[in-house]
Amino acid sequence: SPRRGRSGCGCPPAGQVRAAFLRFFQERHGHCRLPSAPVRPRGDPRLLFVNAGMNQFKPLFLGTAHPRSELAQHRRVVNSQKCVRAGGKHNDLEDVGRDTYHHTFFEMLGNWSFGDYFKEEACSMAWELLTEVYEIPRDRLYVTYFGGDSSLGLSADEECRDVWLRLGVPASHVLPFPLKDNFWEMGDTGPCGPCTEIHYDHVDGGRNAAALVNQGSPDVVEIWNLVFMQYSREVEGNLLPLPQHHVDTGMGLERLVAVLQNKRSNYDTDLFTPILDAIHKGCGGPRYQGLVGDADVGRVNMAYRVVADHVRTLCVCITDGIYPGLSGAELVLRRILRRAVRFCSEVLRAPPGLLASLVPTVVEVLGDAYPELTKNADQIMDIINENEAAFLSSLERGRRIIERTVQQMEPSTNFPAEVAWSLYGNLGFPLDLIDLMLEEKGISLDSAGFNKLALEDAKRKAGGPQAGQLDDRNMHLDVHSLAQLRSSKVPATDDSPKYAYTLGQHGQYEFSPCQATVLMLYRDQSLQKEVGAGQRCGVILDRTNFYAEQGGQACDRGYMIRLGQQDILFPVESVRLCGGYVVHEVTAVETLRAGDQVQLFVDEAQRLACMTNHTATHLLNFALRHVLGDNTEQRGSHVTAERLRFDFDTKGPVTVEQLQQVEQVVQDVIKRNEVVHMAEVPLTLARRVQGLRAVDEGYPDPVRIVSLGVPVETVLTRDSEAAMQTSVELCCGTHLLQTGAMEDLAIISERQLVKGISRVIAVTGRQAKQAREAGQSLAMEVDSVSLRMKQRSTSIPKMQNLSKEVGQLTQVVASTAMPQWQRKELQTILKALQRTANTAIKKLEIQQAEEKAQNLLEKHCNQPVIIDTVSADSLSILMKVVNQLCDKSPGTSVLLLSPQLSGEVLCACQVSKNCLPVFSAADWAVAVCTQMEGKAGGSPVVAKGSGNAKGMQGALATALEFAQSKL
Repeated sequence: SPRRGRSGCGCPPAGQVRAAFLRFFQERHGHCRLPSAPVRPRGDPRLLFVNAGMNQFKPLFLGTAHPRSELAQHRRVVNSQKCVRAGGKHNDLEDVGRDTYHHTFFEMLGNWSFGDYFKEEACSMAWELLTEVYEIPRDRLYVTYFGGDSSLGLSADEECRDVWLRLGVPASHVLPFPLKDNFWEMGDTGPCGPCTEIHYDHVDGGRNAAALVNQGSPDVVEIWNLVFMQYSREVEGNLLPLPQHHVDTGMGLERLVAVLQNKRSNYDTDLFTPILDAIHKGCGGPRYQGLVGDADVGRVNMAYRVVADHVRTLCVCITDGIYPGLSGAELVLRRILRRAVRFCSEVLRAPPGLLASLVPTVVEVLGDAYPELTKNADQIMDIINENEAAFLSSLERGRRIIERTVQQMEPSTNFPAEVAWSLYGNLGFPLDLIDLMLEEKGISLDSAGFNKLALEDAKRKAGGPQAGQLDDRNMHLDVHSLAQLRSSKVPATDDSPKYAYTLGQHGQYEFSPCQATVLMLYRDQSLQKEVGAGQRCGVILDRTNFYAEQGGQACDRGYMIRLGQQDILFPVESVRLCGGYVVHEVTAVETLRAGDQVQLFVDEAQRLACMTNHTATHLLNFALRHVLGDNTEQRGSHVTAERLRFDFDTKGPVTVEQLQQVEQVVQDVIKRNEVVHMAEVPLTLARRVQGLRAVDEGYPDPVRIVSLGVPVETVLTRDSEAAMQTSVELCCGTHLLQTGAMEDLAIISERQLVKGISRVIAVTGRQAKQAREAGQSLAMEVDSVSLRMKQRSTSIPKMQNLSKEVGQLTQVVASTAMPQWQRKELQTILKALQRTANTAIKKLEIQQAEEKAQNLLEKHCNQPVIIDTVSADSLSILMKVVNQLCDKSPGTSVLLLSPQLSGEVLCACQVSKNCLPVFSAADWAVAVCTQMEGKAGGSPVVAKGSGNAKGMQGALATALEFAQSKL
């Protein structure tokens, strides 16, 4: 067993500490050891990363795990979970490096009980492990427990306190703390409960450090948190006891190893020292000394910590399928990588490639615990190197742009918003990085101007009315300008370079940059030879590699630079084709003139996503025709980087089975990794192709044919039927070169626009995978509700909660991106469940009402008026009791009040028809509820209302007086 290091003794290595934890619970206490879940959350769109050990067990805590699933069989579990806290609620990114204990990636050691053991055993096991296996001195440990909360009606967790005292922990080391410290909640609703934390005092010397616990002291740190899930927080905010009690514990491996290796900093343990040594070897600067704050001159030690932490995060995330990208977790990872690169290059003065060179060391440190790292080491290095090279190039250019702009600025002015927006939008500079660079120079950004540009961009993307006005003014060449261009012999734009891309050696797409000349500028509906800095205009070039919006495919974005002036970026925000001229909407960072030589750079990630979705649209078109029949005709489509939309003729709604078949046809073609053949051919020749797919629009001549899996020459052969068996379309769009890069396609929406025309929306690749994971997760939740519904509870509140849960699930299923066939299946099940719940509640309410009515009838035998209080869970039940009474005693008028726990009083009444019209139920209820400062309404026969409990006694007297005055 690893024992705590003492002076003169060897320290246990981290691997041994981790293994001892897992072995202790597995062998001594019968826990099932599970591997770490990937850091990409499965089916939980609210999480960017797995950030705690309990994430993968949420279905067990929430009761949504399928009873026949492998997960549901577990009672005791132990594991070491990979966790990332960067972005979202738990965001440690900006703190990493500033101190010696924050991390974006860490390992959480945890043991769980699902309805098995509870406080006694959990505390006992923890104490045994820490004091007997790891041999941590007992007098250096302090435990906290929940001290209660009167506002929630929760008393102190004395049960937990007494467990620790029985284990021999001195009373002076057992400390109560309030809700914010010792009550854990999964979210706004759901399982929660008190927790007990174990803290360690780094200072040896027989002192009592109780006063330093939970005070932010670096000397006294929390090492283990034991959560006792015994309540569920409801939507209303109240706490209900859970039917099963669970234990969820979490102990950061890094902190534990620091304790056992006698270190004050996590970065001084063997989880980090090999990486820090490798950084020193790679950059050749001063060694890591563990300095912080002002003592860390030049932020060298901070850089060591940032790079060491971030490279661990990169290795783990890339292995688990999260790559640096443009949104969500991928965007956060890109920021992590770029932050690490910046510290490598600017602070450590390291040569390019240092970050990737650390990967083998990370694998050496973590590979035994997480063997998937070893398998993916080469891929991790390649991805880091590619992204580093791209960012270093952007960083250098961005620095030059900032330097040059600052030199040209007037004193005491803000940094221009247009330049910052160009850096942000085109070079991928995070805004905080721009702010940091400017802060170092003592300059502020024109934030108001920047925010205005961001708002305009958001409106343009959303397609708002202002966006349309901007586009019309600068992008749509008016008839006079077109005539002027032609009379001036300005040639139409050659846009063939948009098809100039190839597949690289490792399967990556390589896009060629394009050199062009500015022929004319267009602003405010007039052609111009020159446009000044800060103005938005349309730019007409002799040639372009930008795709203009047409054929249903969104336009490219990117930027252009003037030859010889690499620092000046002109962002291209949209591209339109007008009369043969490709108009690029550009914000002029500096004066732009006709005759300028420029180089064009397309946003490659956005282009590739559009290519993927456009090829997927063709595949979907083919699959729909294959499944639904040859009469299925395309009515329209729209392709963006995020998704694809496809409208088509149909005789009726597409069934669940048909949707599944369509997806299967597409997936089969993806798996075969078919070659996408493209060629320009004369229009007359193209139209002869049997099975050709074409929409009713004007095509250029020659026209481009896109054929999946079959060479264009083959489909053009006279009498060939090859096109009948695959997708062959006339199309000017940009496409993948092979179908495999699509990875997957999921139809996430299908609806009829009008009778006879359906619209489907689909996603591909990683988004399709996430949609499937979300669908599987929701299917498990629906299964869980179904099983609980079958148990047919006799409690109205329980059935109402089930009905409410079905309603909430129905909303989530309707709004979550998931396969449409699965959505339809779940909606059918939920509809039936809602009917079942409503029927069951109605039956229980009638049954309860009959019993209460019978009791009241016996109590008020043969009375002409019955006025009383009765317990009822809802106004619906109270009304049923009144109805039952009147049915059983036709000549009786009844008014009942029902006080609720909330302080509200419900009121229901019915007047015998013999008493009409003198005696009105509505007037009766209003008189009574007004007495209780409430409201009421109804008809002369039946009425209902509510009021405040304070006025209830007066209300009963008013009810009797009112009735007596009318009878």
